[in-house]
Amino acid sequence: MSVQRRRLEYRHAFRFPRRCPCKMSQTPRRHSLESPSSDCSSSGADPLDTSSMDDFWTEVENINQSSDSDPEDSNSLEPKTPEEGEIEADWLQDAGLSILLTDHTTDPENYLLLSTLTKTQAAAVQRRLDTYSRSMRKKNKQPVRDVRDVFGRDACMGLEEAVQPRVDPAHHSIGSDAHSDASGFPVCPSALRVSGSEEEFCMDVAYSEQAELLRATGQVKSRKIAPEGSLPKFEIPKGRLGVTRIGDLSALDMKKIPTLALIELTALCDILDLDLKRNKPVKRKTSENRLFGVPLSILLENDQKLIPSTQVPLILQALLSCLEKKGLETEGILRISGSQTRIKCLQQKLESDFYVDLYGGHFSWDDVHQNDASGLLKKFIRELPTPLLTTEYISAFAAVQSIPDLKQRLQALNLLILILPESNRNTLKALLEFLRKVVVHEKKNKMNLWNVSTVMAPNLFMHRGMSTKIPEGKEKQLAEGAADVVRLMIHYQDLLWTVSSFLMAQVRKLNENSARRYQFYDRRIKNLLRKIHMDKDRTEKTQGEPCKMVKIQASVFLKDSLEVHLDNGTRAADVLSLFQKYLCQRSCNLVNMVGLLKCSVDSSNLLLYEVGGNISERCLDPDTYLLDLYHINPSGEWIIKQSTPLPPVF
Repeated sequence: MSVQRRRLEYRHAFRFPRRCPCKMSQTPRRHSLESPSSDCSSSGADPLDTSSMDDFWTEVENINQSSDSDPEDSNSLEPKTPEEGEIEADWLQDAGLSILLTDHTTDPENYLLLSTLTKTQAAAVQRRLDTYSRSMRKKNKQPVRDVRDVFGRDACMGLEEAVQPRVDPAHHSIGSDAHSDASGFPVCPSALRVSGSEEEFCMDVAYSEQAELLRATGQVKSRKIAPEGSLPKFEIPKGRLGVTRIGDLSALDMKKIPTLALIELTALCDILDLDLKRNKPVKRKTSENRLFGVPLSILLENDQKLIPSTQVPLILQALLSCLEKKGLETEGILRISGSQTRIKCLQQKLESDFYVDLYGGHFSWDDVHQNDASGLLKKFIRELPTPLLTTEYISAFAAVQSIPDLKQRLQALNLLILILPESNRNTLKALLEFLRKVVVHEKKNKMNLWNVSTVMAPNLFMHRGMSTKIPEGKEKQLAEGAADVVRLMIHYQDLLWTVSSFLMAQVRKLNENSARRYQFYDRRIKNLLRKIHMDKDRTEKTQGEPCKMVKIQASVFLKDSLEVHLDNGTRAADVLSLFQKYLCQRSCNLVNMVGLLKCSVDSSNLLLYEVGGNISERCLDPDTYLLDLYHINPSGEWIIKQSTPLPPVF
């Protein structure tokens, strides 16, 4: 069957979000983030090879054949069209700004989050609140909040100072080598610079601020990499405070990241003239099964009763483990379908006996054919009650490829991943790590990055809970775009699972504002305010100190704290190395303690954490310069812990 014929035959089966009609106004034309614009395909981008999409349409055919016997697959529901103003209200709710929809204008809580925003982020919030107020007026209702009440000079508690780009002070506000151009926009040279064969991916300045600068200076470029083309390498420049990965932050701090990321994503889309729309979730009857068709939250809740540290569903771990042991070197893995009869029997067997056989039983994964396991893996992803990329933002993921600049596409993906619920994000990460292993074994399994992407894209973006027809003539473009997004997620997953420095600075500022807010309710307000000013003066004095003596806690190893002399060159790795030497010397001197303190303590298992102050808890990058960290968080403590990697379940 030809590619063209497949495309026509499965036009209505390929469920991508529909394109929004163009708005006739004097404002620049916006391209809907729910579907790519045709203008992008006609730009100077490299066209994708049509023949390379054969795997995609074959996978679509396999999905539809396997779903013919499942009547539930045909019960797709159409998303509801939100009323005017409802989109903005939902957005403010998701962005943690629902307080702006009430009439409490003097509550300081209104401005805790607002005080951390950059100029572009504040403008994005202001646009949505203004639109919401206009919609309320049209409905003959009094607007809940006037925009001027929120963003006025006096009402915002110094918002004009707060909305300036905030990053770590160690970077001199916007980066150690940053400056401003004639228009007043912050310039991050690393965002515009190519170093050798690697491009620097600046995370010190908000992405929306970078996009505003590129637009103002006319440096926007279009880069679409063809399937056979090699993707460029991006390097995250390590600032003085190191790089923060998603797993480095405590749950308390990570809860603040999605709202900040959503505001930043909206600001970025505004500057790129993209219309970010959040789909409303559709209520759908969940399966009565125990494994397949079960929400991730319920799966993890059940699994954590057996293994409390579980972050990825055990059934998915089992499938990935089976494929890693037997399927990585199998030619055509993921592409060649297994027997539908065997897959169905395997699914029924797992539904009844998986938890019984979890720690040994009659079921053996060694007897499972690798192609059947890959088919069951894809079926598990497709049959989740809500898409792995979430109903709310699956359209945004699909349409990221409409952004002309490759770096900005990655910026949008980075923010979208940060917005995902923790269970979805961890599950997606486990899947992408496996897919990267498949690509690494390309010479034996004949599955390169593009092959894997085209096979997996339909499984991630075709969901039975969403039934939306796509515009005629857009099938090829949407299919290629979905495959390209999966390719970027596989190839750049280390970059995408990073929390940018500017978001970290906003989290610190938010924590500071929150702590300061509660101080206003103390009866001894004068003494507290005096103490705040004294602490501020003390902090400003320490900014110029070339060295500092600090105490580091290591209660697991020592009763007393370890005193360390810091200078401008002291890194976290240096402290850990020094601590290891101290343990070794102490254990060698105390013969009776040899069984408790061994000289063979592996420094790679030692981690240094920043705890308290303006952060809840953060695992430090080994290249973090501690004196700079002390300057931005003098009230925090440092604790040495030993990492305990999770043992493999399968």
